[in-house]
Amino acid sequence: MAHSLTTATQAAPALSNRPDLATDAIRTAREDLAACFRMAARYGFEEGICNHFSAVVPGHEDLFLVNPYGFAFREITASSLLICDFEGNVVEGAGQPEATAFYIHAEMHRRLPRAKVAFHTHMPYATALSMTEGDPLIWAGQTALKFYGRTAVDEDYNGLALDNDEGARIAGSVGEADIVFMKHHGVMVLAPSIAEAWDDLYYLERAAEVQTLAMSTGRKVLPVPHDVAQAAYEQMREGDEDSARLHLAAIRRQLDAEEPQYRH
Repeated sequence: MAHSLTTATQAAPALSNRPDLATDAIRTAREDLAACFRMAARYGFEEGICNHFSAVVPGHEDLFLVNPYGFAFREITASSLLICDFEGNVVEGAGQPEATAFYIHAEMHRRLPRAKVAFHTHMPYATALSMTEGDPLIWAGQTALKFYGRTAVDEDYNGLALDNDEGARIAGSVGEADIVFMKHHGVMVLAPSIAEAWDDLYYLERAAEVQTLAMSTGRKVLPVPHDVAQAAYEQMREGDEDSARLHLAAIRRQLDAEEPQYRH
């Protein structure tokens, strides 16, 4: 199902033209992103070697970190992440991105500057809801209200994203949303930071899981009234950035104790 990126990947720029990619901020971003891959694997959010996370490189708006093709999430380390530009060059790292990872993520970061981080998965419950008729979330559970008014649905599934035009089309479907349900495909989480992307990804799948369980009872699932849903969303958003930062710190403490090799 995954495809190697061959035609788009070009030789890396000459050494004399390369930017400084050894800063403390970039190292922290690498470790944070690697931690998200490892924890996503623990929760079963990935699908084989097909899914991908990316983040704009701190201090370099025209470069992004992304996982290399052929590696499971549980194998990713800070140093194994690639740095690519928007033209298909692997600027730093061994290997190349999976084809759809490049075409989707490059266009997301190029066309949506607010999307500093993009997490794309086929995690089971959110993906299941992307396959159903109507809006994926019913807004019946408190956790789902974290995303109230923040979602979009890309209705036009066109198969694999294997060129820039399809990546641009997907980016164009986002609007002002942070969460994109990609019909018949999966989900995309966009965020200004790695911590906020992780927080949204985790709680999105939890919201989808409990909704799916509620729907499976065969009883009518009742949405929260609009005014209450909006108020709850605003309450959650007030402390979201700090909560996300603490959430990422918590998963890094777990990994530091149990599989610290993610930092290598």
